[in-house]
Amino acid sequence: MGGRDNVVHGALVYCMIFLLSIGIVFVGFLGLLLSSDTFHLHLQVTDKEPQVPCYFIFGDSLADDGNNNDLPTLAKSNYPPYGVDFPEGPTGRFTDGRLIVDIIAQLLGFHGFIPPFANLKGADILKGVNYASAASGIRDESGSQMGQVISMNKQLSNHFAIVSRIAQIMKSYSAANRYLGKCVYTVITGNNDYINNYFMPEVYPTSRIYTPQQFADVLAKEYSDQLQTLYSFGARKVAVFSAGQIGITPEMIARFGANSSASIDAVVQLFNDQLPSLVGNLNSQLSGAEFILIDTSDVSIDTDGVNVADTCCPTVPELGTCVPGSVPCSNRSEYVFFDGFHTTEVVNEAYAKVAYEEMSLFYNASAYGGVGGISRPAPSWLWNQRVGYSPY
Repeated sequence: MGGRDNVVHGALVYCMIFLLSIGIVFVGFLGLLLSSDTFHLHLQVTDKEPQVPCYFIFGDSLADDGNNNDLPTLAKSNYPPYGVDFPEGPTGRFTDGRLIVDIIAQLLGFHGFIPPFANLKGADILKGVNYASAASGIRDESGSQMGQVISMNKQLSNHFAIVSRIAQIMKSYSAANRYLGKCVYTVITGNNDYINNYFMPEVYPTSRIYTPQQFADVLAKEYSDQLQTLYSFGARKVAVFSAGQIGITPEMIARFGANSSASIDAVVQLFNDQLPSLVGNLNSQLSGAEFILIDTSDVSIDTDGVNVADTCCPTVPELGTCVPGSVPCSNRSEYVFFDGFHTTEVVNEAYAKVAYEEMSLFYNASAYGGVGGISRPAPSWLWNQRVGYSPY
């Protein structure tokens, strides 16, 4: 596979640099978003309970809301200009404002963001916990060249500790399992197993041990085992996100060239191709399981008037992260990327809206009464256009 060989050789040059990969952008996901002329989501203050009792979050930097802040790792974003549009400022979120999972939590009716596992002091764990860690992956070693990260297996271990605490609160594991079976779970991972593993041959041997297809098979098997473990901890309503097309991010294009994007993405797609059957098998084999796949691979958008090539913040060369203390662009709603890997809040809103709708079997929206007002006009480039730029 000549295209893959070019990518692997290109990765030799960058093998030790900061690949904060996981802001992998599901840009194509935006095309499904809108059927009206309004977009920005602002939830009305309400006394109603959330549509589900709790929300648990696993994954990478698309979902990390601060778990890496105090770790000895390069994979952190708790400094400005990150958080420029977030009420609390820089919190460890890799964007200007809210993450996809933050917005999903709001759409589900939660009155606050789901707290990170690393900062649970005084938190109500019965409402949910965020375990996600930037640079982490399905495999334990993925991202470790950047320092300490929390792999998917470790996130599951952390979740078991929380499940045990919930069982203590509810006086039994059976009561806890009944409660946890009503909760929603999202898992966004797999990206770093490529960017911070397979495409770094001088650090990791995986590209020498496995062909792209073999690696996809091994990765999918390990992922399936992890999702079964999550099920054994009481999870029933689980949304599994496909891996993103990493080749189209500005930093990856700068490193490997635009001509390598298709080769990179073709390797990742071999893993994504495993996910429909993986999810189907879990549902058929596990009693009461309701796994769904949030597939981001087949939607395109019209990019007229939107900047898909540049980053909103100045980035550190060969790192892709925002220069600390730098001034970001003022027209952030016209940018897809905030830094070299991660999307802006306005794009995250689009992802979250579509994911929330895909997750509708997990909740009863009509009983909850909707998600409140929507107040800001949508950028014209977010209209439902299945033509034009398609990273997938």
